[in-house]
Parts: sequence; C-alpha cells; structure tokens
Amino acid sequence: MASDDKPTYTEKGKAFDRDMSYIPDRITKVVDGAPRRPEHGPVEGDLWPVEPGRYRLVAAPACPWANRSIIVRRLLGLEDVISLGLPGPTHDKRSWTFDRDPGGKDPVLGIERLQDAYLARFPDYSKGITVPAVVEVESGQVVTNDFPWITHDLSFEWRDHHRPGAPDLWPDDVREEMETVMKRIFTEVNNGVYRCGFAGSQEAYEDAYDRLWTAMDWLEERLTDRRFLMGDTVTEADVRLFTTLARFDAVYHGHFKCNRNKLTEMPVLWAYARDLFQMPGFGETIDFEQIKAHYYVVHTDINPTGVVPKGPDPDVWLTPHGREALGGEPIRPW
Repeated sequence: MASDDKPTYTEKGKAFDRDMSYIPDRITKVVDGAPRRPEHGPVEGDLWPVEPGRYRLVAAPACPWANRSIIVRRLLGLEDVISLGLPGPTHDKRSWTFDRDPGGKDPVLGIERLQDAYLARFPDYSKGITVPAVVEVESGQVVTNDFPWITHDLSFEWRDHHRPGAPDLWPDDVREEMETVMKRIFTEVNNGVYRCGFAGSQEAYEDAYDRLWTAMDWLEERLTDRRFLMGDTVTEADVRLFTTLARFDAVYHGHFKCNRNKLTEMPVLWAYARDLFQMPGFGETIDFEQIKAHYYVVHTDINPTGVVPKGPDPDVWLTPHGREALGGEPIRPW
C-alpha cells in the first residue's frame, strides 16, 4: 500500500504498525453549486465536487488495496466517469511507476511516477506514495489516497452516475453488521497477512499467525450456509475479502509464512472465492503475474534473490464451485 507496500516496524523485534493516516479529502455530491458534507464518515480534509471526467483513479492491479477500487469502479459502471491509470507491479523506494505504458508515462496525466502527482500538491510530501490514489486530471494533483473512503464514496457520492442495475454494495439493512464484519476482516485478514509477513520477532509472528487463522476459520463457518458475507447479495465486504483471498496461495501462504494450509484446502472459502472470481468485475481484475512480481521482487528483505515462483496454476480458479445451491443474487453480466 505504501510506495514499497511494506509497513515499517515500530521497533526491531516487534510487530509492525501500518500507518493508516492518509490525505483525508473526500469527493462528494454537489448541492447548490458546492460539494456537500458526505452522509457518512469524518470530514477532516477538503471537499471536492463529484464531476465526471475530472478525476483519474490510479490503482496498481498488483496491490490488494488498489484492486478493491478497480473492482468497485467496474461493478458500479463508472468506467466512463472516472478514468483508470495502471502503474506496473514493481517499483523502487520512491514511487509506483507507469513503466507498462508507452514511453513509461501515464497516457492521461503524462507522468512517469505517481509521486509526481503527490508532489504537485504537496511539495514537501514525505509519507509513502500509496495506491489507490485519485488525481485531478487538469491540475495533475493528488486529491486523496484514503482507500477505505475512496470505495465507499464511489458507492454513495457517485450514485447518480452508476450504471443501470448496479449492485448496492452498502445495503442499509445490514450496514451496521457489515461495518463490524469489515473491521474484523481488515484487522485480522487483509492486514493480518502483512502482520505475519513483516513480523519482527517469532513472538509477533506467532501472534499474528494465530489471529489470522482464527479469523479464517470464522469465515469458513460464516460462509457455510450463506452465499456471501452479508447474505444473498454481494457487498463491499465481499470485495474487501476477495482481494486477499485471490493472493493467498500465490503469495501469502509462502511469502508471508501464512502456511497452516492453502486456501484451496478450505472447502467453503475456496468455493466462495471461486464464485466471486467467476463473476463479472472480479476475476477480470486479477493478474497473477503482476501480483507475484510485486511481492517477490519488491520485498527484497523477504526474498533477496528476486526469484518469482511459477505456480500455482491460475486455471484452478475457473473450476466449478457449487455455490449456486445456496441461492442468492450473484453479479450477472451487463
């Protein structure tokens, strides 16, 4: 998530602490000619107006946090409203780069490094250059990199621009429970794999490992008799869990030492993950080669040789999952 997607240790030998302070600006609906206060969440920064074509979402497919925003943008049908910039999977300590674009520059922003958009607004910016980030196209300045609110606001603030039939990723009737579920998924699973991978001591690693697998077992049980995390429909909770599950066997099992078992050895979670993968908006955003290149090349302290594993076979994601028997309303082609 940071420029090297690696949290820093608080002290040598202890657990790491992910820096969760981001540019707190929000993009919100316009009322009476000005952006209005959003319905949910804090307003600690500036408010920017919802305006089709004004912003570019910069999101590296390799990064799970950025992958969320790519999926949500796709599910809501915002492709023609907010353009998408795709940094490559590997980078140096300075920034994500657009090395896969012609000439090594983003074709809309005209920059080689995402760092340029951060420095265009904050010349002394000293924190990590993170994805996803929303950039104002005309000025070339970063607007926000607050990834949980980026996807939330795509659902609420950009609703007037959603495609017909777009899913409601934040249903009112389950919102309170969903917030609790997503909090546990973030702390114990999304961030839990990183706490294992970057633990600074055996004790910190084993604590993180135990917490991760307690949560994975809870998810296995929760999803036994319901098709999706909140019931019969896909919500943002599913998006947030999916991006970690998609990377589990390819990266986290070995690279981050989350090796009690593979995802493919958990019957319910593995079927659930394939169910989502095979729906529009999910699997099409997953590039396993970029994912593996990012973790195994960038994390030189964990993998100093830079050797990238060949497996696992991605075709297993296309095998039948059998989750249709639980009913529900999957995402269908549009």
